[in-house]
Amino acid sequence: MKFAKATISKALTVAAAFALPAGTAYAQGADYYNGKTVTYIVATAPGGNYDTYGRLVAEFMQRHLPGSTFIVRNMPGAGHLIGANALYASKPDGLTLGTFNTGLIYTQIAGHRGIKFDLNNMSWIGKAATDPRVVVVAAQSPIRAFEDIVKSKDVLNFATSGPGGANYVEILGLTATMKLPIKMLSGYNGTEDQLAMRRGEIIGTIASRSAYDQFVKNGYGRYIAQFGGLEKDLPQMSTLVQEDDAKRLVQLISVQGDIGRLTAAPPGTPAPQLNALRAAYKKAMEDEELRARAKKGEMPIEPLYGDDVAKAVASALQQPPRVVEMLKEAFAADKK
Repeated sequence: MKFAKATISKALTVAAAFALPAGTAYAQGADYYNGKTVTYIVATAPGGNYDTYGRLVAEFMQRHLPGSTFIVRNMPGAGHLIGANALYASKPDGLTLGTFNTGLIYTQIAGHRGIKFDLNNMSWIGKAATDPRVVVVAAQSPIRAFEDIVKSKDVLNFATSGPGGANYVEILGLTATMKLPIKMLSGYNGTEDQLAMRRGEIIGTIASRSAYDQFVKNGYGRYIAQFGGLEKDLPQMSTLVQEDDAKRLVQLISVQGDIGRLTAAPPGTPAPQLNALRAAYKKAMEDEELRARAKKGEMPIEPLYGDDVAKAVASALQQPPRVVEMLKEAFAADKK
């Protein structure tokens, strides 16, 4: 009889577990964070938009995970590869997450030897913005239109963060496919490229539009072309290129702007913790104070969450053979 009662009791407990409300799994995951410290890796130096977005996300996720403490850890280097590699290799206990450049999609497609991750396997939490890429040049530069770059008789210095960074791959690819007279100078993180433009050290770069809006409004630079996006005030790069390979690359670059300011956790993050992080991220993105601060800082907020981000990244990684070959050729050209 005792055995029967124990069996019945166990069965009722299991049944009750299956009958828990849908939000209970999140509640259990959220409780896990009470009294715990979460490390948010930003794969670039302090300053600049990646750092600003990362700190804003970390601050408001902490607010929506009661009892948690978020610490931002900057891990710059190798065009975000160092930070992304560290995030991927972190213990999947729900206590490490972070952000990195979407240009790593290019780098993975090309099979760069420095990659120690697979973006398909990341535990995706969300993306904060749709942020089109732009070609921006220094105000004192003689370059007034993209055609001026194409026709330039002088070598033009363009800034990049380094191998793995979005602008590194984008500038490298366009230079190779269009035979542009551009010399790439690497190692510019945060706002260092803007300072270099003001010093006259570089002519321009490719960047997220939001990262340069204030710089341009202050009269230090000007936009000459844009990749995708809804804005109508700039020439679209898709109308400025003729070469088939360049057109394919421009199309891929335009896609990257649709999934800007990503946040992810390591592969294998347990479902309760991942669901709690995703829920906190969603609440953060919908927080009126976050949106007000982002608007004041001219930082676009157009979020996407969880599996939808995973699908978008997986789709971007699935490129036709010629695009894969082209990106590999661009990386190979840089080594010559």
